[in-house]
Amino acid sequence: MITRPYVAGVDSSTQSCKVVVWDPAEGRVVREGRAPHPEGTEVDPEAWWQAFLAAAEAAGGFEDVRALSVGGQQHGMVVLDERGRVIRPALLWNDTRSAAAARELIAEREDGRRDAENAGGPSGAAWWANATGSVPVASLTVTKLRWLADNEPEAARRVAAVCLPHDYLTWRIAGGFDRVGLEGLATDRSDASGTGYVDRSGRTYRRDIVAQALRCDAARAEQITLPRIVGPHEAVGRGDEARGWGEITLGPGAGDNAAAALGVGLRPGSALLSLGTSGVVAAVSERPVSDPSGLVTGFSDASGRWLPLACTLNASRIIDAMMRVTGLGYEEFDEAALSVPDAGGLRLIPYFEGERTPNLPEATASLEGMTLSNCDRAHVARATIEGLLALMRGALDAVRAQGVAVERVLLVGGGARSSAVRALASEALGATVEVPHPGEYVALGAAMQAATVEVSPPASSQVEDGSARAGETNV
Repeated sequence: MITRPYVAGVDSSTQSCKVVVWDPAEGRVVREGRAPHPEGTEVDPEAWWQAFLAAAEAAGGFEDVRALSVGGQQHGMVVLDERGRVIRPALLWNDTRSAAAARELIAEREDGRRDAENAGGPSGAAWWANATGSVPVASLTVTKLRWLADNEPEAARRVAAVCLPHDYLTWRIAGGFDRVGLEGLATDRSDASGTGYVDRSGRTYRRDIVAQALRCDAARAEQITLPRIVGPHEAVGRGDEARGWGEITLGPGAGDNAAAALGVGLRPGSALLSLGTSGVVAAVSERPVSDPSGLVTGFSDASGRWLPLACTLNASRIIDAMMRVTGLGYEEFDEAALSVPDAGGLRLIPYFEGERTPNLPEATASLEGMTLSNCDRAHVARATIEGLLALMRGALDAVRAQGVAVERVLLVGGGARSSAVRALASEALGATVEVPHPGEYVALGAAMQAATVEVSPPASSQVEDGSARAGETNV
């Protein structure tokens, strides 16, 4: 009989899939593997599946693994037809084509309040913040559904199910449509809370918002399967034994930021600052937040609490872009930035891909204040690091403004490898900054969740109104 002492965690990120096999008894990574994802802001979900299979093989397979959970990039829109087939490539979180849709969704709720109450009600942004914890921006799934309805109406009419990247991958690991049907789709509070059509508890879908987004009636919105939302320690199924994996229990998984918070052991009073493709500030909170400005999204975490979060589109790639401008390598760039006491009045506006916090999807980057005395590589490098940290300070202060105490910052991600970032971060962020040992914290957090998952898959649940509904649950 094969013993299964280990668990596995998966990080299906924008750029790649990472798999770690973890020993919960000793708290160590036993082995790991990775495989790349295609570039771009829309991707065929089949690419995630193939990358997962390659990463799993590189990690030595799952013969000794008893449970597995998936952490994944948030917000991406995966739409399936009635046979579980992908209707169109998934729109990822960093696809900003739905920026106008976000503005429309906000305005429609503002107009609705004005019409219903003859003015005096909350603004459209406040309505969304109160209802869902977040104000629509281009990254949220709800805006991508509206874009689909307006730009690809035939595809929108074929939608039988909507899920997120980590939901889709978990579903495929369980055997997909042929083995578990659309009803086998499942998710957790953390990822569900980032869709824009789940209430502030992170537990219940707002079908009225789904109908609004897809410009359809209530009956049509009721027919669409949405992944059932389960608790952080509930199993959602079993891995497909036909693939030779044996009996693997599948955890609910989590959004990447919530999984990373598990991986670093984030607690109230501390914030996680991740400098990767995006820049993220996330803090664990005992209470939900509601920010009508839209700077902070009121997500749930992967432990049953909340994860108020501010996310920028630009982070480590700010450094990458300015390295190309200066012609310096990573170490040379850091040395140049630290060779001068400040940027000498040079200021980088780092909105290379538009921006999410603040919500400026059409913004561009620029260098300001250039003079003959500061137009050299050292001052440009310094302005780059200062610009990146100033952007993240704005995100951190937005979280603090919601009454969330942040005294310590855990700095992770590729950007944390920069010696210049590490040297300047504490003063720039106004907090004690710690840099944990480099690791795959999203995958590790998913593995930690897998270690706590119940052995048996959950029974079907009821929603708050007491009526069974496909794709929905109350945890």
